[in-house]
Amino acid sequence: MNARRPTRLRYFLFHKPYGVLSQFTAEGGRPTLAQFGPFPHDVYPAGRLDADSEGLLLLTNDGRLKHFLMEPRYEHPRTYLVQVERVPDGRGLERLRRGVKIGGVRTRPADVALLERDPDVPPRTVPIRFRKSVPTAWLQLTLYEGRNRQVRRMTAAIGYPALRLIRVSIGHLSIEGLAPGEWRELREEETEELGRVRSDNKKRAAVDRPRSSA
Repeated sequence: MNARRPTRLRYFLFHKPYGVLSQFTAEGGRPTLAQFGPFPHDVYPAGRLDADSEGLLLLTNDGRLKHFLMEPRYEHPRTYLVQVERVPDGRGLERLRRGVKIGGVRTRPADVALLERDPDVPPRTVPIRFRKSVPTAWLQLTLYEGRNRQVRRMTAAIGYPALRLIRVSIGHLSIEGLAPGEWRELREEETEELGRVRSDNKKRAAVDRPRSSA
């Protein structure tokens, strides 16, 4: 009897364009990941981006890595560039840093910076609808949790609606060098770093976990 070969773990970075669903299954005539690649049949996104958001997706068949990236207690960082309507003041930025209530639950503290100049990002396929009388600004946000449409809901909660949202990094993995629609497989050193980060964060989460009372 032939022994079953172990699954080869694969990891891909993909720059999701605006309007593309973060899935392979067709839905409502919208473009999906199936129109890019080709990717191995057993890889899926580790986390999602809404159709109207852009940027970095990690595709993999590593189930344990997916759990690590999605589990809030590991506090895995995700960094976004977000263009908002109007220019946030210091009080608004501080509210984002401390956390705002979404659905009655406060978000975790975030790293937030107001950019002094517009970032060098590719033009969007569907142009942003600007109001000529209203200025815009770009923020860089790093979150340590992932909720549904969290960045958009956070900026809306402080009165600065998001106009454009781009995820630029997941931990040490960056979108740099990938144009919208492009992808590449992780290099060996990037995969090794993923393993180290996962191991270190699991150890830290175990130490920080409250002990049950006797």
